Amino acid sequence: MRAIGVTERSTVPFPWRSVVYRAIFLAAGIMAIVVGVECFLIDGANLYASETPAAPSMFDGGVVATTGTRSWVPGERFPWVLLAVGAVTVIYAFTLPQRFRRQAG
Repeated sequence: MRAIGVTERSTVPFPWRSVVYRAIFLAAGIMAIVVGVECFLIDGANLYASETPAAPSMFDGGVVATTGTRSWVPGERFPWVLLAVGAVTVIYAFTLPQRFRRQAG
């Protein structure tokens, strides 16, 4: 077996690198698509936060904190932007193995 020097090791592409990057980009793209579809289905979201969170009240669905309530309404273009960014990211994730093969060869 031949020992690989430090300078040679840095130029050799790792076989797992494309798999890890592909999984990360694929997960991020799918998440963006899911959130984009959810934004089409909702009119708005209410975010509740209490000043002193207590463990029993977190599991009780009947307790609604009135302090710190914020309402968020997604904009008209927001779902479309998320769907577009998610689709481009998923397509990019599927083309990553070809990019790494081209660099290695």
